[in-house]
Amino acid sequence: MFQTLKSIPRTVWLIGLISLINDSASEMLYPLMPLYLTTVLMAGPKALGIIEGIAEATASIFKLVSGVIVDKTRQAKPWIVIGYLLAGIGRPLIAFANSWIWVLAIRFTDRIGKGLRSSPRDALLAESVGPDQRGITFGLHRSMDNAGAVIGPLLAALLLSLSIPLKDIFLWAIVPAVITVTLALFLKEAPKDSELKEPKFSFTMAGLPPQFKRYLFAAGIFALGNSSDMFLLLRARELGVPQAQIPLLWAAVSLITTIFGAPLSALSDRFGRKHFILVAWVAFAIFYIALGLPGISILGVCILFGIYGLFKAATEGVEKALVADLAPRGMAGTAFGWFNLISGVMLFPASFIFGWLYESISPMYAFSFSGTCALIAVILMTTWVYRPPMANSMRSSA
Repeated sequence: MFQTLKSIPRTVWLIGLISLINDSASEMLYPLMPLYLTTVLMAGPKALGIIEGIAEATASIFKLVSGVIVDKTRQAKPWIVIGYLLAGIGRPLIAFANSWIWVLAIRFTDRIGKGLRSSPRDALLAESVGPDQRGITFGLHRSMDNAGAVIGPLLAALLLSLSIPLKDIFLWAIVPAVITVTLALFLKEAPKDSELKEPKFSFTMAGLPPQFKRYLFAAGIFALGNSSDMFLLLRARELGVPQAQIPLLWAAVSLITTIFGAPLSALSDRFGRKHFILVAWVAFAIFYIALGLPGISILGVCILFGIYGLFKAATEGVEKALVADLAPRGMAGTAFGWFNLISGVMLFPASFIFGWLYESISPMYAFSFSGTCALIAVILMTTWVYRPPMANSMRSSA
C-alpha cells in the first residue's frame, strides 16, 4: 500500500491537496447552511430542496460541457483554475444574502465553478496514472477531499462555540479560496497521446460502450434517491443531536471516509469494482430506511452516520475508477462529463421529491423512497450492467 502511494505522480497529490483546502472551506459552511436558511432567512425544507437541486443540476450540466471541451482541446488546467476561482468568489457572498433567493443565486454561481472543474480534474487524474492505479488514485483524491471535510466542520464547531455569528463564518471562506486558486496554477497537463486522432466536438454518447451506458442508467436510478446531504443533517437535528454537535457529526462521517477511502479503493484495483459498489449501495439503503424511522436514539443516529461514512468510502473513488475503466482512450473527459451530469441532474428531482415528501407527508416516506431507489439500482447492477454482449452470448450458445 505505502509503496503504491509513493509511486503516485505529483499531479495526483497536488490535486488532492487542492481538494483538501477547498473542501475545508466548503464543508465549514455546508453543515451551517440548513441552520442559516431556517434560523436567519426563515426558509424550510422545500426551499432547501429547490436550492440544492437547482445548484447541483447546474453543476452537472457544466460538468458535461467541460468534459467534452477537455477531450477536444487536451487542456484541463484552465478549467480547473476557473472553476475554483468562481467557487472561491461565491461562498463568502452568502453572508450578504437577505433571502433564500439570493442564496440560490450564489449557490448557482458556486456550482458553475464546480461544474467547470470536476470533469477536467477527473480526466487529469485518470490520464496521470495507469489502469492498475486508478482505484487508489481516485480513492486517495477522495480521502484528501474528505480530510478537508473533517477540518471544515471542526472549524465551524469551534467558531460556533466562540459565539461568532453565522454571517462572519461565511466571510472567512475567502482565505482558503485564495490558497486553492494559487495552487491550481501550478498544475501540469498529462502527457498527450500522439496516437490519438483529434476528436469531434460532440455532446452525445457516441463512441461510449454499451456497458458504460448501462452503468450510467443504474447510477442515475441510484442518484434519484441520493438527495442533498443537508437533509441528513436536518434529520439528525430533529432526532435530538444538539445544534453545536451537528458539524462534529458531519466531521466524523468525513473522517471515516478519509480513513477508509484509499484502502477500499485500492482493493478494488485487485478484486474489481462491482462488488464494492454493490455492498456500498446496500449499506446506503439500510442507512436511509433506518434513519427515517421514528424514535431513534442519538447513539443510533451516530452508528447510522458511521455506516454512511463507510458507504462514501467504498464508492466515491471506486465509482469514478469504474468510469475510467469503461471509457475509451481519449474520451475520459466525455465519460466523466456524462457520469457527473446524470448524477447531478438527478439530484434536482431527488432533492425536490425528498423535500416534498419530508415536509408534506413525513420523513419516513422520504427516507424510504431513497432506500428503495438504491435497492432498484443494486438489482440493475447485479443482473443487467455486467451482462455479456449479445454477440458473445450467441457465439457461446452456438
